[in-house]
Amino acid sequence: MNKYFLSLSFLMGLVVLSSNYLVQFPVNYYGLQNILTYGAFSYPVAFLITDLANRSYGKLVAKRIVYIGFIIGIIFTLFFSTNFTDLISIRIAIGSASAFIIAQLLDIQIFDNLRKKKWFIAPLTSSLVGSTIDTFLFFSISFYATGIPWFTLALGDLAVKILVALIMLIPFRLLAGTFKAV
Repeated sequence: MNKYFLSLSFLMGLVVLSSNYLVQFPVNYYGLQNILTYGAFSYPVAFLITDLANRSYGKLVAKRIVYIGFIIGIIFTLFFSTNFTDLISIRIAIGSASAFIIAQLLDIQIFDNLRKKKWFIAPLTSSLVGSTIDTFLFFSISFYATGIPWFTLALGDLAVKILVALIMLIPFRLLAGTFKAV
């Protein structure tokens, strides 16, 4: 199996784990604690990985990377960041799994449909739509009716994801096509 394929799959799992862990911590600076968590900064890398895989290997391989990354991420999350005595921690695991798989598969389809447009259209559009779906699914499943201000956290999270999606166009442009089979 291609070393890049395995690397991207493992990296995807690490992004899921780190994001699931970091989403538990609000940014406690400048009054952002009710608007933003640290998970917003790491999760957009998952869309970069998916889009690079889609551009380099195509839709089917990108889906396999998402599925393997999903399994790795869930196992890591259950093992390292889920407290089974805390309902919110369990809901985070469920919300993450549901939002991740739906948003990533949607990202792959949108990217594939737009792949022949200008180089930035597919990764930007697919990441923005995927991030929006992911954010609202994740936060509503994880924090609805918990007393945590999930909607404002979702809006803050999405704003950062949009900013990061724009920034991720730089590494996408630099790395696109470099993950071909060796």
